[in-house]
Amino acid sequence: MILFIKHVDIEGPEALGSFFERRGLGLAVIGLHRGGRLPASLDGLESVVSLGGPMNVYEEDRYPFLRDEDIFLKKVLKAGVPFLGICLGAQLLAKAAGGRVVRSPGEEIGWSEISLRPEGASDPLFAGLPPVMDVYQWHGDMALPPPDAVTLAFSDRCPVQAFRVGTNAYGLQFHAEITDKSIDEWSRDY
Repeated sequence: MILFIKHVDIEGPEALGSFFERRGLGLAVIGLHRGGRLPASLDGLESVVSLGGPMNVYEEDRYPFLRDEDIFLKKVLKAGVPFLGICLGAQLLAKAAGGRVVRSPGEEIGWSEISLRPEGASDPLFAGLPPVMDVYQWHGDMALPPPDAVTLAFSDRCPVQAFRVGTNAYGLQFHAEITDKSIDEWSRDY
C-alpha cells in the first residue's frame, strides 16, 4: 500500500494517485488536517508520499499534526521505506533528516523551469528526462537538506528544487502531482 499524507483538502494525490492506481497499487490517504492519524506501524507500507499545504514546517504550535508527522518521517527514514515529499512534504523530509527550512530567495507561483544537476541527470528518479523542465510551483519557503543529502535540481529562484536523502527518500519543491483541476482550485482558494 502507498500512503498519501494530506495537509489540506485541495492538495491531494491527483496525477500521482492515478499513476499508482493504473499500476494496480493500493492507496490510502490520510488527511492530517481533518484529524487523520498516522499509522503506528510501518508494516504493509510500500511507500509514503507527503503532499503540500499552505502551512510551514515551523508552525507546529498552530498545526500540531506537523510534529506528529516529523516523528513519523524519522521512523520512515530509519526503516528505509521509500518516501516522496512534495513542496511542504519535501520541507518536512529535510527537517526530519536533520536539515532545515528557510525562505526561498524568490517566491515561485505558476510554471517555471528547473534544471537538473549532473547528480540529478544520473539519478534513477530523473534519468532519461530533459536537463531543463517546466514544472508547476507554489512556494515561498524551501528545504535546505542535511549535508549528506544530494541536491538533484535547481532553479534561478530556488537553489534546491529536488534532493535525495540516502537511496530512497526524495524531496521535490515543485508539484509533480498537479492537474488542471488542482491549478484551478489553488488559483481560486489561495
